[in-house]
Amino acid sequence: MKIDIENITMIYPSGKKALSDVSFHAVSPGFIGILGPNGAGKTTLMKLLIAGLVPTKGEILLNGKPLLPQEKELKAQLGYLPQSFGLYDELKVTEFLDYMAALKGIRDKAEIQRVISCTGLEEQRKTQIRHLSGGQRQRVGIAQALLGSPQLMILDEPTVGLDPEERVRFRNIFSELAQDKIVLLSTHIIDDVQAVCSRVLIIDGGKILYDGEPSALIEQTEGKVGVYVAHDGDAVPEGCRVVSKVNVSEGVLCRIAGENLPDYAEPVRPTLEDAYLCCIHEGARA
Repeated sequence: MKIDIENITMIYPSGKKALSDVSFHAVSPGFIGILGPNGAGKTTLMKLLIAGLVPTKGEILLNGKPLLPQEKELKAQLGYLPQSFGLYDELKVTEFLDYMAALKGIRDKAEIQRVISCTGLEEQRKTQIRHLSGGQRQRVGIAQALLGSPQLMILDEPTVGLDPEERVRFRNIFSELAQDKIVLLSTHIIDDVQAVCSRVLIIDGGKILYDGEPSALIEQTEGKVGVYVAHDGDAVPEGCRVVSKVNVSEGVLCRIAGENLPDYAEPVRPTLEDAYLCCIHEGARA
């Protein structure tokens, strides 16, 4: 499978420009993490890729052909988990998955058992959705996205509400899926991207600020992250952004990121979170 996003601009009827001249390409297999602050345009991009929106300008190609005329073919190959996923509270887990399978044209009951096992819902299979915890409901959403082993998976904040152990479990599942599929993961949890994604897109203000390997982004941030002990009344160094603050016996240990660190800051090895914040900060200043 191949997806081409060509110079996409999306302006809503209200006049809000959600995306501006965005282009990127994805070929299976591939696991792409999409990072960006709230309102950056990530969810709009997801909706365009599932043909839920029509771009104001530009074109989306699926296997070299325009996406919209292939909407039926797309839906047959698509596993989608939106950020706000509605569930039928009166249905049991198996009933809901059976309903979703029917919508996808899947008749094999073994497929429902497969996704229940993948998502650890065996004990809840006969439970009404209204009685599930927030994390269990999120697992049901992930399960329906896995139905039919789709060739394209679009996951918008899939690990929200999951505890750390569950997040690790699903990261491993998603990583296995990406061996022969295109998986697009939009999230605020940078650890998830660093753990499983071979490529990251950073979006802010409707534009792509970075497209490449996470390790390369970290390398670009070398020398831009440092720590120092601050005391009451100390101002943040000009041109820098505070990443974290930790109370220590000497004062407050500040971790900062910026193009030019002050002399008193000790350089440290950047993380992907540091690199992401530097990218967003520099994009805002551009």
